[in-house]
Amino acid sequence: MNRIPRDTSGEPNPLAVLTLDDLRLRTSEKWRAYPADVLPVWVAEMDVPLAEPVVRAVTEALAIGDTGYAAGTAYAEALAAFAERRWDWGGLAVGRTALVPDVMLGVVEMLKLVTGPGDPVVVSPPVYPPFYEFVAHMDRKVLEAPLGADHRLDLAALEEVFESAVAHGGRAAYLLCSPQNPTGTVHTEGELIAVAALADRYGVRVVADEIHAPLVAAGVRFVPYLSVPGGESGLSLMSASKGWNLPGVKAAVAVAGPAAAADLARLPGEVADGASHLGVIAHTAALREGVAWLDALLAGLDANRRLLSGLLAEHLPSVSHRAGEATYLAWLDCRALGLGDDPAQVFLDRGRVALSSGIPFGTGGAGHARLNLATSPDILTEAVRRMRTATA
Repeated sequence: MNRIPRDTSGEPNPLAVLTLDDLRLRTSEKWRAYPADVLPVWVAEMDVPLAEPVVRAVTEALAIGDTGYAAGTAYAEALAAFAERRWDWGGLAVGRTALVPDVMLGVVEMLKLVTGPGDPVVVSPPVYPPFYEFVAHMDRKVLEAPLGADHRLDLAALEEVFESAVAHGGRAAYLLCSPQNPTGTVHTEGELIAVAALADRYGVRVVADEIHAPLVAAGVRFVPYLSVPGGESGLSLMSASKGWNLPGVKAAVAVAGPAAAADLARLPGEVADGASHLGVIAHTAALREGVAWLDALLAGLDANRRLLSGLLAEHLPSVSHRAGEATYLAWLDCRALGLGDDPAQVFLDRGRVALSSGIPFGTGGAGHARLNLATSPDILTEAVRRMRTATA
């Protein structure tokens, strides 16, 4: 899995193409949430031009007016082929998939299939803030089984919370973030097998958000949850959104393990209508024809991880940081700087650089900030310089 040598096929580093002036023409959230004097390195948008096959596919669809409702299984077929080629996983059966509007709305629909109102949903913080928001909005109760100090799954804590979650006889689910956002941890095969065994022992259903799966660092092995022994009753959400910077053209695929096929079959048919047809076209093109672009991006992200580590060591040595194994997000422990529970607010107020506050990521988030390193080396360097200015 993920052992295939990367082949950029002459693709330029997508992170080194656009200037700050180019990026400030954009009207998306990353570039419009703050005043123009703020340098944004927060929300999960990448500062890249799109892969040419994606642009071509969407442009051709627009040219012929192909802007109706999504249909068919092309996206799932492309994802299955990518999974087999990239992760040596041939178990993504198109017949056990469903189109959903995006990953988080897919998560909601999967949780509706395996839990009811008031039931507990376990998460492992620090973790993507919408896990809390969406679960609470759908009238489920969030239980935390925090990661260990090493940012890895704490299996003893997980077992304790699983036992508590089912103690009163109700249904429970575990919302697994794999790879983990914000820490960039890639769960090992052994860890996932242990999760599956615990879930089976306590009757907890696993729903895996695997949106960052294409974005692993060189030499790191991503293991799909549904591929491990015991994962057959799990449900997964996958998408090309993060890997190819397509959050604005929404579409995702829900995948069921063999023992969860009947659950997925109960998904209301109207759910698929929420996916963007242009999104499906874009994501399918990315998975089929955008792999060289992805590999060039991954090489650029590897370089940026090294650059960030060097910049922090030189300018902010008190900030503790482990280079992530995946994602394009860096989780920064800023507690030694003495900036309080929300250092991101200090960086914004004093340095005019926007990071994501660690507080909404749950237990373990206070005193931390998340930095998006999917940008040019120049912008990344300027971001750290502004952070250093904020601490002076």
